[in-house]
Amino acid sequence: MDHVDRRATHDHELWESVAAAARNRVGQRQGRMIAEHGLSGDVQYHWSMDDGTIVWSRGGRDFLHGRITVIGSVDHVQRTWLWSWANDSLPSAALGDIADVRRHGEEHAFPLLVWPSFRADPTPVAQARIVAADVLAAEGLWFEPGDELDLHFAIHELRPA
Repeated sequence: MDHVDRRATHDHELWESVAAAARNRVGQRQGRMIAEHGLSGDVQYHWSMDDGTIVWSRGGRDFLHGRITVIGSVDHVQRTWLWSWANDSLPSAALGDIADVRRHGEEHAFPLLVWPSFRADPTPVAQARIVAADVLAAEGLWFEPGDELDLHFAIHELRPA
């Protein structure tokens, strides 16, 4: 199914409550991820879309490994959000279970999760990435800012190096 079933009606109040509940759950997991794994202060990281991984280091020594799922990207020139499931240029290792987010949107008539792209206003982008992280049961979110493109990742399967 390419679009939300036209017979289903989008319930904006329901969407707002789902996004708020997801923000609470994901916020708690994000806080635990940062605190329990020491992801603040002088921390470096590198990620790879080719194998869907992220590694954090401090002082040149790796201390934490994880798996990434690219949730989506914001194009600064076009001012649009693009879901990773709609981006044919991404390697499959970086997509994880992102198709589950689209299915969730189809099942619950949440267009923001089903439209391949939408205007990248702050509220819908925040809601999309938070709800995606919640659907994916991610341990946290990671943001990679860029001059032309920002990337948004869900973090999974954290383990010490």
